[in-house]
Amino acid sequence: MLDWERSQFDLATEDIFGYRAVQMGLHQHDFLRANRIPFRFTLSLDHGAALAADPMQLPLAGQSVDLVALPHALESAADPHLVLREAERVLIPEGQLVISGFNPLSLWRLRQLFARKGAGAPWEARFIGLLRLKDWLHLLGFELNGGRFGCYAPPFEAQRWQSRFAFMDKAGARWWPIMGGAYVVRAVKRVHGMRLIAPAWRKERARRRALATIPQRNGHAANRSRRQNGRND
Repeated sequence: MLDWERSQFDLATEDIFGYRAVQMGLHQHDFLRANRIPFRFTLSLDHGAALAADPMQLPLAGQSVDLVALPHALESAADPHLVLREAERVLIPEGQLVISGFNPLSLWRLRQLFARKGAGAPWEARFIGLLRLKDWLHLLGFELNGGRFGCYAPPFEAQRWQSRFAFMDKAGARWWPIMGGAYVVRAVKRVHGMRLIAPAWRKERARRRALATIPQRNGHAANRSRRQNGRND
């Protein structure tokens, strides 16, 4: 699943440009490796992150980040909606948000129901359905612009059983597309009423073109001169 999710983050972030990108969640793995934004960093309360901070109280200025990656960050948060609100606050207009999560309509959720106490991740995480996530994003002004389900095979630990059910990953996208064990979605922050302003140099160039004199051919200029002289006579 980790390999699949990282490949999906690669596809979702490789064409996003800007100046700053932050990853919140699973800081041990680089989910922004395919992105070309120059300043990328991880943020978490866990040891090892580049910036030690609470995702529900980001020490970042508003509208200062171009890309926010949330690999399973919502499922481990006490208030996932607050994490999304903070992500919306720090994102610039038209900034991008990429989220991964476990699908409650899957065999992974069925396995979670039989997990013992203290089983650890991911069985102790709170799975968030994609429909609920869409509602949260819509309320915050985000618009989905990509997404995919994956990992359809049951979460067996034994390699023998993983190999036996590998066919489900190949057939799942066609026969039961919404029942993948995980999903990755991308959303863009929309700001209603925002008007893009052209740079000053572009306006100045357009003004000069409008005021520039139109060159005339010598023949036309000579004919006009003769007509003018005829009127004077």
